[in-house]
Amino acid sequence: MLLVNINYIPGKDIEVIGIVKGNVVQSKNVGRDIMAGVKGLVGGELSGYTEMLTEARQIATKRMVDEAEKLGADAILQIQFSSSAIMQGAAEIIAYGTAVKYK
Repeated sequence: MLLVNINYIPGKDIEVIGIVKGNVVQSKNVGRDIMAGVKGLVGGELSGYTEMLTEARQIATKRMVDEAEKLGADAILQIQFSSSAIMQGAAEIIAYGTAVKYK
């Protein structure tokens, strides 16, 4: 499965299948939350949150690819990610793009 954030594939004629997406709501654990609070006082990267969001993006991307594969897609174009806070300590990550099939 080819994943790109451009709206064409050089040298390929494509047929649009439609929008595909994958999302996940991820929360941090209490230990990470406590460490993030301490780190927030002294400054620096909140690595626990970085790891959480990296994992969430990977899960959302896999779910998007799974949806595209079910539709028979060969590639996903215009891939984008979005995030939002759902509640204190939890964030939603969504990956979305346009599923296409080669002609």
